[in-house]
Amino acid sequence: MDLFEQQADERLAKAAPLADRVRPRTLDDFVGQEHLVGPDGVLRRMIEADEHHSLILWGPPGTGKTTLARIVAESTGARFVWFSAVTMGVKDVKRVVTEAREELGLRGRRTLLFCDEIHRFNKSQQDAFLPHVEQGVVTLIGATTENPSFEVNSALLSRMRVYTLNSLTADQIGVLVDRALVDEERGLGARRMRLAPDARAFLCESAQGDARMALSTLELATALAEDGETLSRERVEAALQKKAMRYDKAGEEHFNVISALHKSLRDSDVQAGLYWLARMLEAGEDPLYVARRLVRFASEDVGLADPRALQQAIAAQQAVHFVGMPEGSLALAQAVVYLAAAPKSNALYRAYGMAAEDARATDGEPVPLHIRNAPTRLMKDLGYGRGYEYAHDHENAVVGQTHLPDALEGRVYYEPTDRGFEERLGARMADLDARWREARARARADA
Repeated sequence: MDLFEQQADERLAKAAPLADRVRPRTLDDFVGQEHLVGPDGVLRRMIEADEHHSLILWGPPGTGKTTLARIVAESTGARFVWFSAVTMGVKDVKRVVTEAREELGLRGRRTLLFCDEIHRFNKSQQDAFLPHVEQGVVTLIGATTENPSFEVNSALLSRMRVYTLNSLTADQIGVLVDRALVDEERGLGARRMRLAPDARAFLCESAQGDARMALSTLELATALAEDGETLSRERVEAALQKKAMRYDKAGEEHFNVISALHKSLRDSDVQAGLYWLARMLEAGEDPLYVARRLVRFASEDVGLADPRALQQAIAAQQAVHFVGMPEGSLALAQAVVYLAAAPKSNALYRAYGMAAEDARATDGEPVPLHIRNAPTRLMKDLGYGRGYEYAHDHENAVVGQTHLPDALEGRVYYEPTDRGFEERLGARMADLDARWREARARARADA
């Protein structure tokens, strides 16, 4: 590197965001993820043993994925190459691999290829890495906020180890914030800035485990402050504005949150149901998607324990469609409260599941002749509809005839619970069953 390149790099480093300038450079400076970098952590042992293997760092934003990759490269003397799925393609992969071969052959130096947001790589890009990872030409480290089981193709995933990073605690973020305030070389130390205790606590809690967000907010809060000033909570709040909620409508968190909503309703937790509903709507989720899930829940987990549950869910869907958002959020909230408080039954869900299984297994079973339709003379001559008895001609509209295929006679699918309206429905079904058996016995005796 010549003098001009060195000066350019130094200027770029000074212009970098605070979160990048104060990035830890060694494992001893790294904060959090003790299960990976602590005394017995697997990544620490790998680095100390100078062993390289390709890996994926999976965790929420701002937990140290890029920092860890840089520390691995620095600690092992590897050449660090940053690769972006957004701006680079298969041709760039080939170029990086060619350079890696030359570096390994001429200097004996390994190349660590860091792929930020590896979940954004398409299949052809991921496939392009395969042979080179397998041959050891490059050590691939991918960083992702999404579950790699869904986002990384199985062939590449099988050649990499996955390490999970956790959100930082407020105390851990506090350590990083304090360092940035006193670091005179890379941080804000030269300006002698301080945080009021309540401002510090608010900043560390509001970051919700994201160190980058905390440091970016701190940098913005100090931008218009005087040197030596103690920053108030109000100044930090102004810098933070409204935090972008951690929710990806196309990713794993989408399914995690809708699962939390569904299970909260199933467990009759009204308060949790409202919270998870708000988490989805405030993050920009499609309200009609939520409405569809509530309609499904009404039949799957409430069913006939409260027949009005489905009416509430459908009404919420219609209200959202009619008035839009944000007004429609109250209709969804009303449905959520009703569904959570309603008596629960999955009897319908189980009944249909068993019926569907039998339907798939016995799709060749003929419809009993006496309940077949007979619109033509030929069908009547073949016995279609023969012996059918019209229910309204009998007492209580109960006829002692069968309706299932012979192979399934006596099969029971729906068994109501003793909760809500199903208790009354169960009594009604038991009475009908007794009447049917009496009518069936009379029909057999007459035959």
